[in-house]
Amino acid sequence: MLKTSEERSLLVLENYIGGKFVSCRSYIDSYDPSTGEVYCKVPDSGKEEVDAAVAAAKEAFPKWSACSPEQRAKILHKLADLIEANLEEFAQAESKDQGKTITAARTVDIPRAAYNFRFFSTSMLHHTTDCSTMDHMGCLNYTVRCPVGVAGLISPWNLPLYLLTWKIAPAIAAGNTVVAKPSEMTSVTAWMLCKLMQQAGVPPGVVNIVFGSGPRAGDALVSHPEVPLISFTGSTATAQRITERSAPYCKKLSLELGGKNPAIIFADADLDQCIETTVRSSFLNQGEVCLCTSRIYVERIITGISDSSRVMQEEIFGPVTCISPFDTEDEAVARGNGVRYGLSATVWSKDVGKVHRVAQRLQAGLVWTNCWLVRDLNLPFGGMKNSGVGREGGKDSYHFFTEVKSITIKH
Repeated sequence: MLKTSEERSLLVLENYIGGKFVSCRSYIDSYDPSTGEVYCKVPDSGKEEVDAAVAAAKEAFPKWSACSPEQRAKILHKLADLIEANLEEFAQAESKDQGKTITAARTVDIPRAAYNFRFFSTSMLHHTTDCSTMDHMGCLNYTVRCPVGVAGLISPWNLPLYLLTWKIAPAIAAGNTVVAKPSEMTSVTAWMLCKLMQQAGVPPGVVNIVFGSGPRAGDALVSHPEVPLISFTGSTATAQRITERSAPYCKKLSLELGGKNPAIIFADADLDQCIETTVRSSFLNQGEVCLCTSRIYVERIITGISDSSRVMQEEIFGPVTCISPFDTEDEAVARGNGVRYGLSATVWSKDVGKVHRVAQRLQAGLVWTNCWLVRDLNLPFGGMKNSGVGREGGKDSYHFFTEVKSITIKH
């Protein structure tokens, strides 16, 4: 049957398994957010495709894990170079696929994707292990860290390439091989990245990308008996399902989930800086960032809203923020902690003692004072309560993507 001109113009993605592009039996429609029209076909992968990807990753693991960290770092640096060389093409694709502005993709998403590979390629070279002696026993004790094996990586739709590379980079830098599943709604830049893998010299099977939905491809990945580790960024509800499906295999889990992040603005804050930054922290990327501010507590200014209302308790993940007054420091802390999430928070005050006190009392994995989204990738990233399990970034990613082994030598 002849294809229509519309069908011929559609972008058709393929899975990347064992260093080769592989077609799929069925596909999912992907829509252009600016027109609402189908512009891309994404593989609707399931158990068969995931099994093939895991087999390829498992086969590649012994040789890749035996490479020196310096050898792996060289390949990751080359991959970063290639992303930067194709920055504009990636930015255009990310904008069309996800709906963010080209400027945001050009200045934030794609540069950060390249930086993720650079950071983790060098970071892995500088971690140290522990050593102790037991003179009375004539023993020397030391630890080593070994890659876990095949890492299952699931990334979301809001920062597609940015968060996918945040997972792939430390996983392969530590010597693991991976099977990654990007969001089926924003898969194009992940597919483009596969082409660069070949150019950068990433050996076949080290990075495998399987496209598809969570209930089919995602479920097959998290429940696969030969995938000992899962890193997931997404909703709390999906994380609960992942925990249940992976539980029989005692998998290592890193779950970076939702947030309902408070900003606490005291009367002595620098309002010129505070207001500008808080507007940005609330509405950046259409509010579709897990770290965006969605509750603003201001020391007695402004109209109130009930703390028990759904807009104050549940993640909206959009350009909505709520403003409510408070009277005392204790009240601000209690209300800031009064939701089931605990990802991030911001505190605004010129009183140094106050910002230290409040920051330490807030139940959040990240607390910024008089700023927002200042990120040192060496520091732990992750949340408390329903905002997740585990930490990633710098040393924490190294620990997550490796297993520690204690060795005792009697001499």
